[in-house]
Amino acid sequence: MHSPCVARCGLNDDDYCMGCFRHIDEIVIWSQATDAQKQQIWDKLDDRKQLYLGDTNNKNLTRAQWLKAEKRIKNR
Repeated sequence: MHSPCVARCGLNDDDYCMGCFRHIDEIVIWSQATDAQKQQIWDKLDDRKQLYLGDTNNKNLTRAQWLKAEKRIKNR
């Protein structure tokens, strides 16, 4: 299943990408997610787009944020 990434990464204050509308945790796990998990993420994107439409991507997706999300996911 292809990624919803549109190469316009930038996070809002809730850590959702304003390009693809995935949460940083979903972006981090994407390559290891099953097709069922990926479909669950895809199913949420239209609603999130409507919810966050107009928000700004005021934070670049940094390596530090990525590593923090990886650590949070491992500790679940």
